[in-house]
Amino acid sequence: MPRPRSLTQDQISAAALAVIDRDGLAALSMRVVAQELGVSTMALYRYVSDRQELEGLVVELVLGGVDVSPPSGTSWRERIAVLVGRMRDRVGAHPNVVPLTMTHRHRSAGVLRWSEAVLGIFAEAGVEGPDRVIALRGLLSYVIGAIQLEHLGPLSGAGTVAITELSHAEFPHMAETAGHARLIGADEEFRGGLDLVLRGMREA
Repeated sequence: MPRPRSLTQDQISAAALAVIDRDGLAALSMRVVAQELGVSTMALYRYVSDRQELEGLVVELVLGGVDVSPPSGTSWRERIAVLVGRMRDRVGAHPNVVPLTMTHRHRSAGVLRWSEAVLGIFAEAGVEGPDRVIALRGLLSYVIGAIQLEHLGPLSGAGTVAITELSHAEFPHMAETAGHARLIGADEEFRGGLDLVLRGMREA
């Protein structure tokens, strides 16, 4: 009987990510990833203990490549915006992974490094104690929610068109606002929302 071929962590995480990208997060399992790799499920267990570990590998694959070095010579808000933009680019390329960034936030080196960089900028700006906690959580809430909206309910999608066709007598503001929404691109929406969030945070 031939020996099972060796697998690397990169191969396993790439296969798991391919499953999530193609079939959604719910499709992720040891069996499906083993099929993606062309090995038996038992062979995969030699390298990964369970689905939770698979999820962690995927988060590291996606976020491990995020550059967390903030640019110098700019305002704290601009530096935060750069870090947020990098996170959006990486996670936005794999939107089905978004929920995992939160469930694995305390174990993922990528998430921890990004959060540490953001907190360092907040600290330099004089945001301290509970305010710093709320600032980070508020920022994460915006980034995660905005990425999901961009991919699951984009302004350019059918939902916006349907809202423009609502009865103007019953939903005048919704219908009018949806008409404007159709003219807003994804980048403009994201950056505009981020600007509102950051403007609400205290200056140093």
